[in-house]
Amino acid sequence: MNKNEKFVITINRELGSGGRTVGEKLAARLGVQFYDKALIKALEEKFHLTVEEIENLKGRNHSWWAEFARGFLLAERAKSMYDNKVPALEAPDVLTTEEMFETEQHILRNIAEAESCIIAGRLGFSVFRNHPNHLSILIQAPMEQRIERVMRKQNMSRENAEKVIKKVDKMRESYVNTYAKTSRYDTRNYDLVISMAGHTEDEAVDLIMQYIK
Repeated sequence: MNKNEKFVITINRELGSGGRTVGEKLAARLGVQFYDKALIKALEEKFHLTVEEIENLKGRNHSWWAEFARGFLLAERAKSMYDNKVPALEAPDVLTTEEMFETEQHILRNIAEAESCIIAGRLGFSVFRNHPNHLSILIQAPMEQRIERVMRKQNMSRENAEKVIKKVDKMRESYVNTYAKTSRYDTRNYDLVISMAGHTEDEAVDLIMQYIK
């Protein structure tokens, strides 16, 4: 990946691995925007977007991206609210329809067309498989480390944290199987696989930066 040209970095991560934080820190280090599912969902709902509506927006005289970006602060607030309501349950994955899936992929492609960015989840590794300047990353962590992080972040008991992790793992795997016809654990989908065992988020960012160089 050449960071001096327009690029897209996609990050798949296990719940409780710290992968979202890694993505945010990496975006800050590279000076680009970080997009995750909650943000995409909020923008989608804000503009009542469909594939057709996106194309209509692009065809107007004013900038499609400027209108899209105006929803950013709203989306950030929505993301924060979503994060505070046990994000681990990830209900939107359960409710995903074929039309919603197509709209999300269209949104992602338009974002990457407009700017360099980092995208977490949303089958980014598959959507941008043929992108000329794409880096695909998977971030994992040992189960005990994941449980402890979810317990701390979500103020859960150990039993509930473990249940949530297993539920989300199953949901995410089902989502990837359904729409990408592969497994999220298939390392052939990624350029770089990072284990967070014994490592901080900043150390993971340093590793990714070294890989890019």
